[in-house]
Amino acid sequence: MFSEVTEYIETNKAELTNVWMDKMREEADDKFLQVISDQVFTKTSHEFVEMIASRLRDSKEFNNRLEEFAEKVVRLGWPLTFVTSALNVFGKVVYQGMESAGYITEENYQQQINKFDRWLSPMTNKVIQAYTESWEKTVSLQKIALQELSAPLIPVFEKISVMPLVGTIDTERARQIMENLLHGVVKHRAEVVLIDITGVPVVDTMVAHHIIQAADAVRLVGAKCMLVGIRPEIAQTIVNLGIDLTQFMTNSTLRKGIEKALEMTSRKIVSAEGLE
Repeated sequence: MFSEVTEYIETNKAELTNVWMDKMREEADDKFLQVISDQVFTKTSHEFVEMIASRLRDSKEFNNRLEEFAEKVVRLGWPLTFVTSALNVFGKVVYQGMESAGYITEENYQQQINKFDRWLSPMTNKVIQAYTESWEKTVSLQKIALQELSAPLIPVFEKISVMPLVGTIDTERARQIMENLLHGVVKHRAEVVLIDITGVPVVDTMVAHHIIQAADAVRLVGAKCMLVGIRPEIAQTIVNLGIDLTQFMTNSTLRKGIEKALEMTSRKIVSAEGLE
């Protein structure tokens, strides 16, 4: 069905790729071109053309190339609009080239148009689907990584761990905090856990509720919880809201919290000048 198109692309692949690249550089946003080197753009463009050509040769080869290409352009940050535009532009370049070469005439004009439509439309749909799936997979993996990093439990001394919190705490993140706390306390055999809220911009009733729940859970596994990093404005907000934090210890700074935690584990910080 696509024998003439296949023959023309395979025979003129290098020239078609160069013409297509020039047109895409004209259409691309300047910011997009600034973040990608000419070498990477050229290499990826050749891979793109090879992928399109494989669609005419073998569907299995095309599917394999498409999956790899979709993952690559998502990593490179190519927007979907650029990818779909690239397909349309390449189709026009091939059509114009075949027209100039005499493959397309007034007699077979409509027939060739139908062939191009049957070639490009299904391929465009497949490219969009592959790109979307790869993008969703990448975003999902990034979300998991961010969740794991958003509430790390860090062992700073034997039996003492710190969980620094930064940013807004919602229900989903509170669940992650709880899981990381319980897992980390057991893993690091912590006896005292310091929850540092220095980087939490707002502590309202919901946030305080999540913190209290986390502290209760820590006590159930045999450790003590201390809330540190309470700024004056946060302290005032807690008082105004009538939030009861008397069930666990608090300190204004992480340093004071660590000093207290060392005392609780029968240790203390000694100045080097006092050592003989």
